[in-house]
Amino acid sequence: MNFTKRIQKSSGPGILLAGAAIGGSHLFSSTTAGARFGFSLLGLILLTNLLKYPFLLVGTRFTASTGKSLLEGFKERNSYYLPLFLIVSLITGTFTIAAVSILSGALLTNIPFFSFFPEINLSILVLGISGMILILGKYKALDRISKFLVALLTFLTLFAVLSLLFKGSMNDSLKLSFFEPEVSPWKLTNLAFLIPLMGWMPCPVELCVWPSLWMFSRAKDANYKPNVREAEFDFNLGYVITVVTAIFFLTLGAITMYGTGDGMLSSGGGSFAQKLIYLYTESIGDWSKWIIVPAAFAAMFSTTITCLDAYPRSISAIQGLLIGTDLGRMDSKAERNRFQWWMIVHIFASFIALLIAKSQGLGVKEFVFPAMTGSFLTAPLFAWMAMDTINSKLVPSKNRYGLFLKTFCWIGLIFLTLFSLLFIANSFFGIGVG
Repeated sequence: MNFTKRIQKSSGPGILLAGAAIGGSHLFSSTTAGARFGFSLLGLILLTNLLKYPFLLVGTRFTASTGKSLLEGFKERNSYYLPLFLIVSLITGTFTIAAVSILSGALLTNIPFFSFFPEINLSILVLGISGMILILGKYKALDRISKFLVALLTFLTLFAVLSLLFKGSMNDSLKLSFFEPEVSPWKLTNLAFLIPLMGWMPCPVELCVWPSLWMFSRAKDANYKPNVREAEFDFNLGYVITVVTAIFFLTLGAITMYGTGDGMLSSGGGSFAQKLIYLYTESIGDWSKWIIVPAAFAAMFSTTITCLDAYPRSISAIQGLLIGTDLGRMDSKAERNRFQWWMIVHIFASFIALLIAKSQGLGVKEFVFPAMTGSFLTAPLFAWMAMDTINSKLVPSKNRYGLFLKTFCWIGLIFLTLFSLLFIANSFFGIGVG
């Protein structure tokens, strides 16, 4: 079997990770960053992607190297790692699924037939449909749908950016925003935006576990077990797509709405979704709305369905590992039934969270930003667990991180920790305020 054929058989988990990442952090935060601060946050976005890379790669390399899931590695490495991961996943899972569902529902309001329905009701509809697809179609449906949606969105955003650039939409003020933006993002008062931006850029660090679990389902689906090189090629491809699309969305926000970003978050999700669609129609033409609206929704739907699969999959696997009945690899019918039960629990819990948001009149900003912030504040914990496990004796010495990746891990861990402490000091103790 040639290399191209092997790559085709092993591809999937990395693209799924891209499908999970290209959602709130891209459609929501990157466009808003461009609209508020021009290109001044481009460096921070690229730096965050770079420093998270070695942590997010861990799951793929660990499983390809050992034949075990990263969760198994956590259990064997330290008795506290798995319970800690379970506690945080139980808390963040529900709110993250509900948050991305809200964005999906908000985007649906741009379709005439759905425009008469409240966005929360549409969010509940998206959750229900996602659950049905996963329960009936399982991993194969998730894999096929995500690949299609990621490819479609990447192509359309590239087309939108090129259309803007060919129109000569880069004015002098916007060019200066690389170094001298009209409004500086480098103030402590902007931490409430910067921390969520980094929290989901390109995705939370805890997602390092997801490709590890998907690799087992992909191996069964394709009847092929990839080696380290092939698995990491798939991961790197997905990661490059997430970074490139983040730049695309930042560019769209900067060119079409620079200086108006504060208004994007001032009202409900429906209003934000309409302004988001404006980014595309302004660059391509009004006729493109009928293509762009479904494509933008597809991005968030991909994130919703991926998160709805991954959080229950992780928690189900942890349960099997903690009670000692199985390894959480979906090898038995009992494991698959337990996974579906956890999915139903997450759907129900997310429904409750959405209903609470509706009753309290919470919009996109109030609901999504706390989820993004929580992801960043827990990032140092998961980063340490991932770094400690990949460099342990559980992994063959040739596949452990070398000096280069180890150095990036330590720099990344320091970066995540310092920003988390700065945010806590600023938010709870008022340091730097006034």
